[in-house]
Amino acid sequence: MGYLFTSESVSEGHPDKVSDQISDALLDALLAYDPNSKVAIETMVTTGQVVVAGEVKTNTYIDVQKRTRDVINRIGYTKSEYKFDGDSCGILSAIHEQSDDINRGVDREDRKNQGAGDQGMMFGYASTDTDEFMPLSLEISHKLLIELAAIRREGKEMTYLRPDSKSQVTIEYDEDTHQPVRIHTMVLSTQHDDFDEDEAMLNKIREDVKNILLPRTIATLPARVQSLFDENLILHVNPTGKFVIGGPHGDTGLTGRKIIVDTYGGKGAHGGGAFSGKDPSKVDRSAAYASRHIAKNLVAAGVAEEVLVQLSYAIGVAEPINIFVNTYGRSKVALSDNEIANKVSEIFDLRPYAIEERLKLRNPIYEESAAYGHMGRKPQIVKKQFSSPYAGGKEIEVELFTWEKLDYVDKIKEAFNI
Repeated sequence: MGYLFTSESVSEGHPDKVSDQISDALLDALLAYDPNSKVAIETMVTTGQVVVAGEVKTNTYIDVQKRTRDVINRIGYTKSEYKFDGDSCGILSAIHEQSDDINRGVDREDRKNQGAGDQGMMFGYASTDTDEFMPLSLEISHKLLIELAAIRREGKEMTYLRPDSKSQVTIEYDEDTHQPVRIHTMVLSTQHDDFDEDEAMLNKIREDVKNILLPRTIATLPARVQSLFDENLILHVNPTGKFVIGGPHGDTGLTGRKIIVDTYGGKGAHGGGAFSGKDPSKVDRSAAYASRHIAKNLVAAGVAEEVLVQLSYAIGVAEPINIFVNTYGRSKVALSDNEIANKVSEIFDLRPYAIEERLKLRNPIYEESAAYGHMGRKPQIVKKQFSSPYAGGKEIEVELFTWEKLDYVDKIKEAFNI
């Protein structure tokens, strides 16, 4: 008998994720015109209303209203019947200047020695579960909702879909090898248009999830994962029966309330700090990306089959207080976890400025990370368009998800004699 592990995901139309995407879209706009911007933006969304608040230090100006409405419309909240739509919702901006008390601990004459923007501990995790070195339960949860959103946007099938949805996947693991054995249970809840008959509606959605969404999602998975699906799969679709009222009208959304969805679906650990709306001087974000980068490259290099990396910082101090590594007894090198951590400190410069430079974090790369997870994504180079009432239009080529690159594998192999 194996053991079961579960992860969940939420769609881009989930109210908390709407908030995350607005916060990161505003951050991107600020970084596009002033890469040295210091930003901590929080967003709340509810019926017909958006409240944007936070602290910003910048030399530019952005149109908060337009940027916010563009995000809401892109997600799909474009109809008044949703009680929340991009063209008509009210938007209140309560953004003010960053505290000088915080800024004095960050800025340095020598930028290489800039201090951390806050205290805290950040975790990175990786395993051989998937080709992306992510927990399988979370990867499938994300892909279900990515495919559901694609179906909604295509508008050819499941035409009743609305933007808000959630998924949950339970995987059975072998107790000895810790390898996935089968997909045990899947839960899918999707917001939808109103139907004349509730029972007919539920049956229709169940059939469409089983016959349209599942085959499309499974087709995106590698063969070794496809083989884990069998006839014993337990599938729950809209378990409450009806999900017409959703999005910010159904639940108030807040930035930073889906941090486990953002990272590893409950595997490994999480320090507690959210990502969205924060510039990379905040180690809540940059050090979380750095620790993922380390963990992924360690596993890919063959140091261990599973790795957890912890970094911790003090506000205003450049060097991390500690580097902790846990290989869960699955190390493949003749070194203790503490010895592995010591080698990590020799390979990676983990001062905040060094992390920003190595991972190119002063670029407008964050809106894309604010839905379907910050980790396990595909690094890619894209061109992004920005506009400012004062600085005009701007096109910037940026590299997304740099912390997912396997660019330190050779250095790690050399350091560990692999």
